[in-house]
Amino acid sequence: MTEDTAVCADTEAFKHELLETLPHLRAFARGLSGRPDVADDLVQETAIKAWTARDRFTPGTSMRAWTFAILRNHYLSELRRNRRQVDYDQEAAERLLVKDADQEERLHLDDMQVALQELSPERREAVLLVGAGGFTYEEAAQISDCAIGTMKSRVARARSELATILNDENRSRKGQPRKPVKGKTD
Repeated sequence: MTEDTAVCADTEAFKHELLETLPHLRAFARGLSGRPDVADDLVQETAIKAWTARDRFTPGTSMRAWTFAILRNHYLSELRRNRRQVDYDQEAAERLLVKDADQEERLHLDDMQVALQELSPERREAVLLVGAGGFTYEEAAQISDCAIGTMKSRVARARSELATILNDENRSRKGQPRKPVKGKTD
């Protein structure tokens, strides 16, 4: 095998592996941003950055973990850049929750999306990586650049907070008052 053939085979293997991660990246991006259009932009930027930096990827390591870290870093950079821009519109979110009774399953999914957006970015990221992304605490901590104990704490607090938020959503639908959510800092 010539050097050119080996490079071509490596490029094809990288391309195949990158393409396999795209649906997972989109799910993670949608969970982080709460918006399909922003998620698509994040995934596109991540794919471009990964492709451009493919010579820095170590074959045999986790493509998912590597690309999730790229996506996370890009997302955080965009958040810092657009800190003054407010994407969350409470009235628009409430309009989304007004559904017909036959759409109850969709309503629960919408409740979860809204609840995720109420979490702090760190907790939302943690629960998405471990709960939805299937990463171990160790992998999630590496992606998020934090200690394993911090990741475990963030996931536990996020799950607890989500349960409270979702329980309160159900209570408010039944006409009962909603409880305030405790502090969102780690």
